[in-house]
Amino acid sequence: MSVTVIQHEADAGLGHLEAWLGLDCDVVRPYLGDEVPARPGDGLIVLGGAAAAWEDERSPWQPATRDLLRRAAEEGTPTLAICLGAQLLTMACGGAVERGSHGLEVGAREVRALPGAASDRLFSGIGTAVAVQYHQDVITRPPDGAVPLMTGSPYPHQAYRLGEAAWAVQFHPEATPEIFASWTRETALEGAEELNTEVKEAESDLVAIWRPVARAFADVVRTSAR
Repeated sequence: MSVTVIQHEADAGLGHLEAWLGLDCDVVRPYLGDEVPARPGDGLIVLGGAAAAWEDERSPWQPATRDLLRRAAEEGTPTLAICLGAQLLTMACGGAVERGSHGLEVGAREVRALPGAASDRLFSGIGTAVAVQYHQDVITRPPDGAVPLMTGSPYPHQAYRLGEAAWAVQFHPEATPEIFASWTRETALEGAEELNTEVKEAESDLVAIWRPVARAFADVVRTSAR
């Protein structure tokens, strides 16, 4: 049993998920020349990256990644799509992604559960939570049939489920404080030191909230593979 992981950049890896999932992960790194597979494994995770979901000239593997996400969603393969991954899933399945009108959302920010989360296999039990954010592009229209799970301000589409087993999250449940700090350092972000401290101070809450979600996803993978 293994999960296919599409990693878009060297500094945007599995982070916390590597330990939390407890599953073998086949990490595909197309930025190093790996070919995006035509079919997922027993599960699929698509991580974040700096490119926009429509910038195929910048990341030429994105069309193949969208095809993979669409196939996984249609076939009911357990899928977790994070940030850019969520945006690629959205575009692949008929939704819309645009540059955010409120600019960059970054740091440890509040997200809130919507009614659909109460019965969701991953998000049940979450009310108001803290999440790591780092994005300037946003989901403006989820795919038809998507179940909204989490919202926030200024960008409302923070998480949804498509079908029974495909989840999209705009935020970064995988991001450790060290990974987040590498992003602010790479972009020379104004106020980086304060943002890094903010994420570090929220670490225990982040782990308490998102580790159970990751483990619930792993349980879905195990159940589906039987």
